[in-house]
Amino acid sequence: MYLSHVNVTMPKGGEPQARAFYVGCLGMREIPKPEPLCEEGGVWFDAGGLELHVSIEEPRAGAGNQLHIGFGCGDLDGLRARLEAAGVVTENGPKVPWKRFLLHDPFGNRIEIHAPGVRV
Repeated sequence: MYLSHVNVTMPKGGEPQARAFYVGCLGMREIPKPEPLCEEGGVWFDAGGLELHVSIEEPRAGAGNQLHIGFGCGDLDGLRARLEAAGVVTENGPKVPWKRFLLHDPFGNRIEIHAPGVRV
């Protein structure tokens, strides 16, 4: 297992400020989002081999729906079966063009576990 990406949020229309900060200030490189996700807005960056996803979410009280940690896993089905056998609740989440599932850690942090390079 390895950390594949981190997702943070911004308000709608924040892409120019995100590019100015992450590219202009921090020197990251913008990377393309998969086509089906482009209409949602947001922008992705290469953070030295780790992806940083900046997604659209209007500010609100409490934890955001888009905030999560992403892990890649070579045996996605096996891991999901082991987690569910241990009583961990998993879900498919919104449709994306890769194989994945979602869960929450004991503290409520959202986690996405996906199969690297597998498109569905």
